[in-house]
Amino acid sequence: MTARDLTTPDTPLPDTAPDVAALVSYLEHDPLPAIVLNPQYEILAANRAYQRQFGVEGQAHIGRRCYQVSHHYDVPCDQAGEHCPMKRAAESRGADRVLHLHHTPRGPEHVDVELRPIFDARSEIIAYVERLATVRGASAKPSADGLVGRAPAFNEAISALQRVAPSMLPVLLLGESGTGKELFAHALHEASDRAQRPFVVVDCSGITETLFESELFGFEKGSFTGASSRKHGLVETAQGGTLFLDEIGDVPLAIQVKLLRLIESGTFRRVGSTETQRADFRLVAATHKPLEQMVAAGQFRSDLYFRISAFPIHLPAVRERSDDIPLLADSILERIAAAKYRAPRKASISPDALALLRAWSWPGNIRELRNVLERACLLADDGVIRPEQLPAALRQQADSRVHDASAPGYVLPRKLSDTELARVATGFRGKRSELAARLGISERTLYRRLKALGVAGDA
Repeated sequence: MTARDLTTPDTPLPDTAPDVAALVSYLEHDPLPAIVLNPQYEILAANRAYQRQFGVEGQAHIGRRCYQVSHHYDVPCDQAGEHCPMKRAAESRGADRVLHLHHTPRGPEHVDVELRPIFDARSEIIAYVERLATVRGASAKPSADGLVGRAPAFNEAISALQRVAPSMLPVLLLGESGTGKELFAHALHEASDRAQRPFVVVDCSGITETLFESELFGFEKGSFTGASSRKHGLVETAQGGTLFLDEIGDVPLAIQVKLLRLIESGTFRRVGSTETQRADFRLVAATHKPLEQMVAAGQFRSDLYFRISAFPIHLPAVRERSDDIPLLADSILERIAAAKYRAPRKASISPDALALLRAWSWPGNIRELRNVLERACLLADDGVIRPEQLPAALRQQADSRVHDASAPGYVLPRKLSDTELARVATGFRGKRSELAARLGISERTLYRRLKALGVAGDA
């Protein structure tokens, strides 16, 4: 197959266009999928890696616009409420990178997109090269394990994770209890160069102060009563891999100084030993506590805080990603069904029950959602979860929050029907982004639903 067979449209390119065949010859050596775009968003070329991963049999990509292929949009991404890397690259005249949710032959997937401009002799942008890497640590479809989500707040956290994973910077995961900090930490480990080495979890809230040092650093035989043999600590177990300090805000002040010494010097000593050991691990910490306030109150060492917070990542609460509730619920039901002792088969959720789940604020986040669904599965004799199988608090709050969606400051507590959405959108006077915020859904979701309904909306 020649370069022209693979990449070029039948019509000749303008004189200012890049040498597509030469570009493809270069891109063929790139293991990542890559395409060449002109400033009008048209795909001029695609390497074989792109064709293998994103190609659809009988459907040509060349000559189509990138947003049509990746998002099934009829307008550029920025006009549909998304970050458009071409627009950003054109403005900055440099590279831009973003995590997008792309349509692929396997369904929706998170894709890390990096786009770079190509300049002519007059320093004018004549094309762009876009490289794409599928994110393996998160799923945009229901999944029995790992991270799942599509909402913008979730994607921001995944994007930050992808950027920091190849480095050795310490990462601090910040979020409410139940937001999945250990899953995020494991995904970070899997995306790093240390993925083949151990991932070791230290539950800082579950170890007493008297045992913390021996658990973390290990001990020598005879170092205290009951120490009948040498024991390797969790730091040694994590050698070459990732050490995840969960709920680091619970580490006692007396231990914090020893933890700081470990991080700064990369060395430690087992309890009862004078021999210095060399540590080799990637540090990831997590907490739901306000560490900055704890530092100000003298409850957490400032020097330790600055060492562990080189790259903080905010993990969104469920109420910050309400569009993900159906996806999260479906994934949890898959996991419940996989554990045969919890439910004989995978349950489904009725539309009314799903509306109640979307209306709840979920103070306990994903952990609370899982507990609610596990209970509901046991009560749903026919395998369908209905409102009566959900806690009374969910039903009562939903009933009390049905108000006028056009009222100032209103945040939608339930999913609007198509008829309701069309009525609200038609009568709304403002930007689409304002309407999305008023309804409590993402601008991208609003754009898709309005497009399907044939209702115009201001950009």
